[in-house]
Amino acid sequence: MSEPLVDTPPDLDFVVVRYPDPVLRRVAEPVTDFDASLRRVVAAMYARMIASKGVGLAAPQVGISRRILVLNPTGELGPDDLTLINPTILSRTGDEDWYDEGCLSFPSIYAEVKRPERCRVSFLDLDGVAHEREFDGFTSRIIQHEYDHLEGVLLVDRMSPADRQRHKAALQELVDGWKRRAPAPERR
Repeated sequence: MSEPLVDTPPDLDFVVVRYPDPVLRRVAEPVTDFDASLRRVVAAMYARMIASKGVGLAAPQVGISRRILVLNPTGELGPDDLTLINPTILSRTGDEDWYDEGCLSFPSIYAEVKRPERCRVSFLDLDGVAHEREFDGFTSRIIQHEYDHLEGVLLVDRMSPADRQRHKAALQELVDGWKRRAPAPERR
């Protein structure tokens, strides 16, 4: 049996982890237990995504280094909810389009990112059942963005040099804020 996803009280209330927290750079570990704990984590991820006015959220963004992503292109809970556990992007096809992307871990920062219009993904659902589907348009873009988080790839990595320069001050503010909140290293 693997270690639990989270060690928290029954009512989870996640906060979004901001750049440059190291958890965002780690390649996330696979989920191995499909149990009530996983369902609680996923429900809390949806709650955080909606409260943060997002359309997608990956587990590393709430401090959990596991391969979980949730999304709803409408930005509301409903029939378009999509939960992908241990996803793998099998292929990316179609024209590559530019789109102004934002990220909850980079508040108020948007950058033009070029991505293929379609992706084919294998994933498990909350019961551990395997699926393979093709997604296109905005849903495909959200999946590719959130999948990047599972691989430790961030919005800043996808920015053009011009966007990095344009957002230099805001990125530095995030770094400075993280340094103020980060625990001090232990002394020996």
